[in-house]
Amino acid sequence: MFRFIGRRLLVAVPTLLLVITAAFFMMRAAPGSPFDTDRRLSPEIEANVLAKFGMNKPLHEQYVDYMMGVARGDLGPSLKYRDKSVLDILKENYKPSLRLGLSAILIASVVGVSLGVLAALRQNRPADYGVMAVAILGVCIPTFVTAPLLVLVFASKLGWLPSGGWNDGALINMVLPVTVLALPQIAIISRLTRAGMVEVLHANYIRTARAKGLPEHRIVTRHALRAAILPLVSYLGPACAGLITGSLVVEKIFNLPGLGKFFVISALQRDYTVVMGMVIFYAALILLLNLVADLLYAALDPRVRLA
Repeated sequence: MFRFIGRRLLVAVPTLLLVITAAFFMMRAAPGSPFDTDRRLSPEIEANVLAKFGMNKPLHEQYVDYMMGVARGDLGPSLKYRDKSVLDILKENYKPSLRLGLSAILIASVVGVSLGVLAALRQNRPADYGVMAVAILGVCIPTFVTAPLLVLVFASKLGWLPSGGWNDGALINMVLPVTVLALPQIAIISRLTRAGMVEVLHANYIRTARAKGLPEHRIVTRHALRAAILPLVSYLGPACAGLITGSLVVEKIFNLPGLGKFFVISALQRDYTVVMGMVIFYAALILLLNLVADLLYAALDPRVRLA
């Protein structure tokens, strides 16, 4: 297993390097600069500002300087937020996104797997059709529709929940945003689980288990479910990374701090260093979670061996 992890980490390094390189040159190729939205500067002051951030150098020298900083763990200063480094911004804003994302993926996994198993056990029956209808609606209706609807019903009309704000992560403030984030994932997870369960329940070893007289609940939980969720494990890696890094729509509608909102605002402001820091964080998180997914896959499937 340790050899497998070592090989994956060796592959992850050039992959991350490629992502950073592509993002760096794409950001520089975009029209405009971080200082276009400020009041017009005199040529002398603009030259001093560019020199301060090293943006007066040739592009290849800027790239080398940036990569050397990344290698030292320095993602550079923000070009728009004074006296703040990229690491400061990440540290200040990752906790809300982390709490919302982990809560949403945990709820989505439990509810989605339960609904998928129920639909598979009641295949082509009303329960199956009902679960799949809800799943289709969950996939088709975007979060920028469900979020205002939930705010209208539960905050404005009924007054049960606040319409927005973080309030230091109070549970009552997390209910609506977590629900909005979890609903599409519940739909996808339930469909994946149902498809896996339907296939596994017709496998020969399940027929053998039933012929031996094993209880149905034990067949489902100990044998069928373990194999049925294998496709789900592969999906949860990038899905988890996406939720943890934040959703712009949810954070904007509910007025929440988080990485998603900072990423889009920084991209619009041409804050190169902040955008690059977000890209590096997201790419590293995906690589790490995909590694975890591979390890879980091997633990669930005895046919897979990690060498």
